[in-house]
Amino acid sequence: MNADLSLITLITEASLLVKFVMLILLATSLYSWMLIFRKRSELALAKQNADSFEDKFWAGNELNRLYEDISARPHTSQGMEGIFEVGFKEFVRLKKTSDDHGLVLEGAQRVMRISLAREIDQLEMSLSFLATAGSTSPYIGLFGTVWGIMNSFRALSNVQQATLAMVAPGISEALIATAMGLFAAIPAVIAYNRYSHEVERLINRYDTFVEEFSSILHRQQI
Repeated sequence: MNADLSLITLITEASLLVKFVMLILLATSLYSWMLIFRKRSELALAKQNADSFEDKFWAGNELNRLYEDISARPHTSQGMEGIFEVGFKEFVRLKKTSDDHGLVLEGAQRVMRISLAREIDQLEMSLSFLATAGSTSPYIGLFGTVWGIMNSFRALSNVQQATLAMVAPGISEALIATAMGLFAAIPAVIAYNRYSHEVERLINRYDTFVEEFSSILHRQQI
């Protein structure tokens, strides 16, 4: 008697718990790939916007005119552009109501730091799921594998003479869970490491801009 070891057969004839493990890993993999593609687009757009704004900011244009151009847009500014908008708006507002240069600059820096924190939260969104998927998926798959192998050997307890053909299907279906765990984990780990590095570089650019813009605002008060 030859056992059917085709992939579809092994999956459909797996135990209920192993099927549940496979379903979890499949859902994790699909959601991870969705996040990977979405995060790729988000980071590419964020870098493009940062490059575009820096070109305008360092082109020698007046800050008032740059602020008016940005604030006139119907959509909410994000990234470096958003940090500039809230910082310059607060700087102008405080300058009209206070002669304390230190207080004015401190207020502008405070709102820029708040805006920076929000941008960091936005950039880091979804990274935690990729990290979790990358670290836990192999263990979830291994759990399914162990359970499947246990069932295979448990079935041999009622057999007088065990053969490889009897345990091969059970072990094969169990190993599929491990393979699915690795399939879900490897792309998630690679994407997490790459995107974490890109996010860190963007955060450093934003933080450097806050310091440089603060110095420009300080010079304007002198």
